[in-house]
Amino acid sequence: MATSGGHVFATVGTTKFDLFIRTLTNDDVLRELARRGYSSLTVQFGNGLFEPKAGIREGVKVECYRFKDSIIKDIKDADLVISHAGAGTCLEVLERNKKLIVVINEELMDNHQTELADKLFKEHHVFCCTPASLCRLIQSMEFTHIRPFPPGETLTIAKFLDEVCGFGTTPPTQ
Repeated sequence: MATSGGHVFATVGTTKFDLFIRTLTNDDVLRELARRGYSSLTVQFGNGLFEPKAGIREGVKVECYRFKDSIIKDIKDADLVISHAGAGTCLEVLERNKKLIVVINEELMDNHQTELADKLFKEHHVFCCTPASLCRLIQSMEFTHIRPFPPGETLTIAKFLDEVCGFGTTPPTQ
């Protein structure tokens, strides 16, 4: 449970993930965030066509923006981050020991993001869901099972991504 007045930051990076943003900002999810002790939500909605509405809804103050030069301050200020499964975003959040829910975009082809999210979930660093299961996850999430991301683990994840994406091949010899 968040402390009273907890803050959530949600991000899709530079992508378009309207289903996630639409789901996140619906009344059921906002009500559940409030029930869990979160009183504010900042939404970075990227290149999406759906633009969420700012204001106070279901007891949660919602602020929205498309892009900033950097989201690091938003990550640092958050008690909980809910993010697309972009590798850079996930690693930025985990390196700062923030609680993280990774939302999988099932519409992506050759979805390496899913493989990364599954690996981080299996290692007990994050929670994973789809937009359809986001509200249920927020209702049931228990952070006592989440393990901190070890310092230096970024290189292991980078190697994993190289292998998954086919970049882990031996360099050609001359």
